[in-house]
Amino acid sequence: MEGSGWGAAGQVEVPRLVGMVVAEARRAGHQAGLVVVSADIDGPPLGGLTWPGTWIVTAQRPLPGAWVTRWDNVVIEFEELRGGEDPRHREP
Repeated sequence: MEGSGWGAAGQVEVPRLVGMVVAEARRAGHQAGLVVVSADIDGPPLGGLTWPGTWIVTAQRPLPGAWVTRWDNVVIEFEELRGGEDPRHREP
């Protein structure tokens, strides 16, 4: 299964999302066959929590490289990028 991104019996590999802008992390998760969500499943949707502004993923569960069932949730934590910061040069 290693390196392919797709495993047996509907298993997918969790990508590294930490350091990405939340909108990009959601797209990357979807492309990998996963649903990216906030820790508060019963709270507002992720899009509502991260708009307006630029929000960066600071932590994720499960960790990158884990194998999970396709369309499982990946829970992220995030914080708003302060003015003038470049997300490409931010420490994960």
